[in-house]
Amino acid sequence: MDDKTMIEIEAAAFRTLRDHLMTKRPDVQNIDMMNLAGFCRNCLSRWVQEAAAERGIEMTKDEARELYYGMPYEDWKTQNQTETDAAKQAAFTKAFAENVGPEEQK
Repeated sequence: MDDKTMIEIEAAAFRTLRDHLMTKRPDVQNIDMMNLAGFCRNCLSRWVQEAAAERGIEMTKDEARELYYGMPYEDWKTQNQTETDAAKQAAFTKAFAENVGPEEQK
């Protein structure tokens, strides 16, 4: 398989993952994803931002999130995010530090 075809296949898989998380499973909370898998939708949007930066394209965190979520992040949170408990928040803090880094949390 040539590189161009592989890139197209990987991009299609990413778009399918994004669609699955955004339209088929918006009920799955980011905190639960981070606690179980070590990444969440915000990580995926950050990876988009990092990939853009590697190609010389400036993109803010908010711009990357809006691109990924298809709307401003605050709007998505209002529509889909539920309250969490202290135990999930503690697990998230640990998972985030292990997978992203404590300096990145915000």
